Amino acid sequence: MTPHDDDNKIREMFAASRRADLREAPDFQEIQQETPARTVRARPFWLAVLPAAATAVMVLLVLAMLTVPQYMRAPAGWKPSGSGGLGSTTTEHQLPPPPSPSSDLAKDKAVSSVQEEAVARISARDAAKLRALGYIGGTVGAAAGHEAEMLALAAPPPPEREQFGEPFSTESYTQIVENDFLLATQNPLSTFSIDVDTASYSIVRRHIMGGMLPPASAVRIEEMVNYFPYHYPPPARDTPFSVNVEIAGCPWDPEHRLVSIGLRGRDVDHDRASRRGANLVFLIDVSGSMDEPNKLPLVKSALTLLTRELDGLDDIAIVVYAGSSGLVLPPTPGNRKSEILAALDRLEAGGGTNGGEGLRLAYDMAREHLNSGGINRVVLATDGDFNLGITDPQELLAFVQEQAHRGISLTALGFGTGNYKDSMLESLADHGDGNYAYIDSLSEARKVLVEQVGGTMETIAKDVKIQIEFNPALVGAYRLIGYENRVLRKEDFNDDRKDAGEIGSGHTVTALYEVVPPGKSVSIGGVDPLKYQKTPSLTPESAGGELLTLKLRYKDPAGGDSRLISSAIVDEGRRLEESSEDFRFAAAVAAFGLALRESPHRGNATLEMARELGLQGLGPNMDSYRVEFMKLVDRAASLRRQANR
Repeated sequence: MTPHDDDNKIREMFAASRRADLREAPDFQEIQQETPARTVRARPFWLAVLPAAATAVMVLLVLAMLTVPQYMRAPAGWKPSGSGGLGSTTTEHQLPPPPSPSSDLAKDKAVSSVQEEAVARISARDAAKLRALGYIGGTVGAAAGHEAEMLALAAPPPPEREQFGEPFSTESYTQIVENDFLLATQNPLSTFSIDVDTASYSIVRRHIMGGMLPPASAVRIEEMVNYFPYHYPPPARDTPFSVNVEIAGCPWDPEHRLVSIGLRGRDVDHDRASRRGANLVFLIDVSGSMDEPNKLPLVKSALTLLTRELDGLDDIAIVVYAGSSGLVLPPTPGNRKSEILAALDRLEAGGGTNGGEGLRLAYDMAREHLNSGGINRVVLATDGDFNLGITDPQELLAFVQEQAHRGISLTALGFGTGNYKDSMLESLADHGDGNYAYIDSLSEARKVLVEQVGGTMETIAKDVKIQIEFNPALVGAYRLIGYENRVLRKEDFNDDRKDAGEIGSGHTVTALYEVVPPGKSVSIGGVDPLKYQKTPSLTPESAGGELLTLKLRYKDPAGGDSRLISSAIVDEGRRLEESSEDFRFAAAVAAFGLALRESPHRGNATLEMARELGLQGLGPNMDSYRVEFMKLVDRAASLRRQANR
């Protein structure tokens, strides 16, 4: 056993002990026996004379090792090889494994065949890393009777360093300023862009399964709600999606009403005779910050899964970036899988992070091989830590938005912990007419890139905007739950120049409004009465019983003028108990987010309420994603109780 091996084992033992589960630390007894022997050889005098001092020195060495910044441990940079692969000098660093859930949280299951095939395509060294950390195989979530593969539990928490006694991390999330209640008489219109991103839920899961409650800025309620599929009816043949509205009592305030607006995208037939080909460029971050088992090795496994879904209609190119960028694989037909997978397998991490240069090269490749009438997309896989080249966020976002206007969209896949830059990846996907997911396990990669590959890759409608007009006769005030960074001006709804969100094949999108009836109290900042005008009077239509009018605009994937859908909605007065299982489950996820954020608008929402609503929304099929949510709520409640002691 080398000193480096000892260091790795000490690090594993220390991390496991911090999670109060030393049973997870491999070879614990061996480390106890071997480490003092190594210390005796290094400091014989102190061990002979002052054993207690020697022990203190060893503890200080362990703490010093754990606090070494990532950039000091990064390997040397890479250089493109003549064959198109990458050559680099790397040093393997093992992170502590994720905590094993208790028996009531998960069962031991064999990995699925699709996971095994993906693992078989990567190098033995990378596969060993992933297995050791629990990203493939091992313990997974379970839900009896559901046809989906069992979900692997989340990755370990971000590595932390102690600075002035407090945990320190360089992860970056955009601060969220929650939507307030608005008076319907003064602000009758609410306008926003849809959002199909799901990254927030995976990030929240990773924190909770790692033994930490997530930061409030990582909890984006709309992304958490939209992580789950809902059973909305399919659209008519001549429309890209169906629009479904349900209204019932609000769980966290019985005097309020909760409005659910759900869209379901048309399922595109993916048989070879009818589907569109794809021009895909895998843009992979191979910088030194990606030299962790839950980063580049997991990236390679995830893209292996996606490669399996492609065929000869598709072209795949691979671009990498670190201190500089390079073309690893020129556009190659998707049925030449061995060449694509071999190129993925050659990737190694090292160097700085010139993400801007990598983006330029990837979009250049996509533009040179543009598939007219097909799918043109850059698939970015990174931790988002750009530190070389174009680092100005506004310049990067403007560049990506320009490429989206030229017909090339962006899918952002986030990986890793510690230095993760969620804010950058979310903004890139929003400006790139694409979507954003966080991959914390191979099972999550399978969900995004296999089970939902149509929604991830194939856009069926673009620039989708929703505008609600509330009837002041029946609505005193309202609040849009989530979508804070998707709110639009009311004038943007009819402006076809204004970008908005995309919806993919088979996607479901849900938005929730909390509505306060007239005469009910609500905390809203008031203003003095107007001097030169009176409050607008109501029209005869306001007495017709309509709670609101829903308007929706969208464009075809190829662009052109937007199309309008409009529908008047009546509140039938349903109680919460009379609502659908989908309605109650979406309310459960929203309550979970409100409680995690400790939102000032949470009312009576608690983690216990989220659990109760989630149980009511499980349905007879015991959907595996929803079952996992229930376990996550229980784990979060346990962490909250520990924090409050």
